[in-house]
Amino acid sequence: MRAGELAAVRGRLEEFASEVFAPLVRPDWQEKGQLYLRGLLLDGRRKSMQPMAERLGIDHQRLQQFMTSSTWPVADVRARLAWRAVQAVRPQVWVVDDTGFPKDGKASPGVARQYSGTLGKVGRQIGVSVHAASDTASCPLSWRLFLPAAWDGPEATARRAACRIPDGEHHRPKWELALEMLDELSGIGLRPAALVADTGYGANAGFRHGLEDRGLAYVLQVKGEMTAHGEAAVPHQPAYGGLGPRPLPRYRTRPVSLRDHVLAAGRSHGRTLTWRKGSKAAMSSHFVALRVRLAGRRPKPAEDGTIPLSWLIAQWPEGEAEPVKYWISNLPADIPTKDLVRLAKSRWRIEHDYRELKTVLGLDHFEGRSFTGWHRHVTLVTAAHLFLTEQRSSPKAPARA
Repeated sequence: MRAGELAAVRGRLEEFASEVFAPLVRPDWQEKGQLYLRGLLLDGRRKSMQPMAERLGIDHQRLQQFMTSSTWPVADVRARLAWRAVQAVRPQVWVVDDTGFPKDGKASPGVARQYSGTLGKVGRQIGVSVHAASDTASCPLSWRLFLPAAWDGPEATARRAACRIPDGEHHRPKWELALEMLDELSGIGLRPAALVADTGYGANAGFRHGLEDRGLAYVLQVKGEMTAHGEAAVPHQPAYGGLGPRPLPRYRTRPVSLRDHVLAAGRSHGRTLTWRKGSKAAMSSHFVALRVRLAGRRPKPAEDGTIPLSWLIAQWPEGEAEPVKYWISNLPADIPTKDLVRLAKSRWRIEHDYRELKTVLGLDHFEGRSFTGWHRHVTLVTAAHLFLTEQRSSPKAPARA
């Protein structure tokens, strides 16, 4: 936003900041939080502390002390933002995703050579996020910095100390960080109607079981190589020989890949569906929906040995010899296929989030070396993004926000 545009919404920004920074009990913390927020919103090529301070006409040490050495509670601010985001977005789904930060050097927390899908190449730093999304808006709810395995062990002690990484923070898979965020959000009374994620999460049995254990509905993208039994498959109870524990029921039929299930059903088993209106035309494709029993290395059968039924959704466009994308879901059997497809395709909004968070608000511009500072920066960038989201949804908002 240009200086004049920001001045035009100053009253709204002050009201917004007063509410989300209410947990900051010290007046100087609230003042610096609002300054940082203004710095993120003002137009400028870099949104690191020194360039923002120059645009604001203040000493950058004020921002640096606020982000790195003060003790304000970032989790409390994050909770306020999450509640306000859910009210503003009115989400149909939550989305779990991660994004890469092209960091240089070895001093920033969590840096390592690691592939980033959002960068499309090997990146340096990766953040995992949970977003609330509807057809018209979306906003992050929480963030976690991913620590690669290289940041654990005695050889990493000096780097961890320099980045002030808490003793309890260690390398964990991204899906575990996602479950931790979902638990944190549930702890403040927020739960999704359904959750979606890409194959990096959907292919992981631990993540799926974690969602099921928490009673959460999901539509997750997976690969066609994942295996499953057919809908009609039933477990066999081996005879008991009279010695030792009774053998558990098991399936005699061999599971086959999701791809093979869909190919066996045929493209004629599906139909063409539209999931949303694009900027130029309706977004449509051909989909096949089947009921299957997921197998793999870690199936989760009931006590009688039966593996629950799941939805398998496959996108099979015209002219393709086989499906191009697959999703699985634990949503009820009577849900319309068009609703499954709409939910499966709802991840598109998050790319808009990442683009605005990075190109407009400086998500990946943080130059500090502190683990806590990183989480504070992404939280305040989220606050700036939520403020813009609210302005766009307000009939009194300026045209350009």
